[in-house]
Amino acid sequence: MADLLTVDGLSAGYGRAVVLSDIALRLGEGEALAVLGRNGVGKTTLIDSIVGVTRRFAGSLTLGGREITTLAPEARAMLGIGWVPQERNIFRSLTVEENITAVARPGPWTTDRVFALFPRLKERRRQAGSSLSGGEQQMLAIGRALATNPRLLLLDEPTEGLAPIIVEELLAALSKLFRSEGLSGIIVEQHAQKILPITDRALILERGRVVHQSASAELLADATPLERFLGVTGR
Repeated sequence: MADLLTVDGLSAGYGRAVVLSDIALRLGEGEALAVLGRNGVGKTTLIDSIVGVTRRFAGSLTLGGREITTLAPEARAMLGIGWVPQERNIFRSLTVEENITAVARPGPWTTDRVFALFPRLKERRRQAGSSLSGGEQQMLAIGRALATNPRLLLLDEPTEGLAPIIVEELLAALSKLFRSEGLSGIIVEQHAQKILPITDRALILERGRVVHQSASAELLADATPLERFLGVTGR
């Protein structure tokens, strides 16, 4: 399997603060990676560094064989990085459909396909983003990212603070994206048991360093690393 994303020796942070140290990872075409860890260990900083909004102190990043280390965030987005931040960043004054069409780029992910993945959004296509529930806003944020037709989808805590029924809908949609559609993705998540079943591989961060990498199925079968670094089991 060819590598889509390569991160080598990455140290990054904000201002003078170094949050990540010597991060190395590979993500193959069509793979989904779970990034796990407690609060404050650098999970969001890793996503931000791939997007290009942190300060890089060392290391390199490659996307599809092209080095992107020094590229601005907008250039990385044009090369196929789709980002769903914790804040969601939808256009609150625009309708659901306008939110999607405003960022859409040519490719297989059309507005209709987004609506097929998230029927709730189709029902609310003419409502303003500000009128949606938190779960619907998260669906819209993911739908907007898909409409850019990314090669790599980055999601930062997509289930945080949502009602269980909405979490189930989101996980089902993400499973379809990664399992059926073959989209490559990186998902930051605190709750391993939610995300390991729909990802191929997982890594655990501790104090800005990678302390464990394995197949997701291995972590589900043996939760020892989860107990050690997260204080929870995988069940």
